[in-house]
Amino acid sequence: MSTGRGRVRGRLIAAAAVCGALSMALHTWIPNGVGNLGSLFRTFLPWVGLSVPVLLVAAAVRRSRLAAVAVLAPAVVWVSLFGGTLTDKRSGGGDFTVVSHNVDEENPDPARTARALAASGADVLALEEMSPKATPVYERELAAGYPYHSESLGVRLWSKHPLSGVEAVPIMPWTRAVRATVDTPGGPVAVYAAHLASVRVTPAAGFTTARRNEAARKLAAAVRAEPLARVVVMGDFNGTVEDPALEPVTSGLRSAQHDAGAGFGFTWPASFPVVRIDQILVKGMSPTSSWTLPTTGSDHLPVAASLRL
Repeated sequence: MSTGRGRVRGRLIAAAAVCGALSMALHTWIPNGVGNLGSLFRTFLPWVGLSVPVLLVAAAVRRSRLAAVAVLAPAVVWVSLFGGTLTDKRSGGGDFTVVSHNVDEENPDPARTARALAASGADVLALEEMSPKATPVYERELAAGYPYHSESLGVRLWSKHPLSGVEAVPIMPWTRAVRATVDTPGGPVAVYAAHLASVRVTPAAGFTTARRNEAARKLAAAVRAEPLARVVVMGDFNGTVEDPALEPVTSGLRSAQHDAGAGFGFTWPASFPVVRIDQILVKGMSPTSSWTLPTTGSDHLPVAASLRL
């Protein structure tokens, strides 16, 4: 191979590194006009960092100093974006614990899932994607530890504390969200459990999110109208908190994972999580710790958070 050709390839590697750095640094500028590309890119934004070791190896193979130096650019940008996410921000002191879990309507062992959730000791459980067939199993397994629950289908709350003001939140034609006041020893807390519409990625349409985004706007309107000062919004959002299309919900609320987690807390798919689409958002309370629970047989991992009332 000629030296000139090697230099050209080194420059191509350097150019790829610069493009990677710019795409991460300017990710908020990527528009959603074509196939919701901006939302899709931000959903998997942390994984763009994998380009750094790949490009570094390529630079070493080509023995290109220019390429090796250029790879520093995406490395620095990635660390600036996600370095804080990797730190352990968990602490003690919480007095109200919540768990949200998409239990999977095709879950082969709902009894196992219910027992695992009960063992978490959470004050409130928010369960999504409950099938009519499996619902009696959850009612039986959770009865002893969680005497209070909503009667909604598909999405349901279980609580150790009394519930009042239980009502469906009309974010879709059928019940995909429920709201209740949890009468905790520290005072009332408004809890919303939601399962936003699913999304798809297709070559023809790109990242299809219209139904999810509309459901998010309706959920956001309900949360904005909430009279209680302390609010928890949790569930399967089918999107990350970085997705700009979910800003109507996420703005004004704090992400428990961002404030009090350790790492990215990916939740889906459970066998090899690559994205966090299950969220716990709060207002009027301080998250002290956030974590994921072990797999339960669902295709999602449960998410948990401890809050200070």
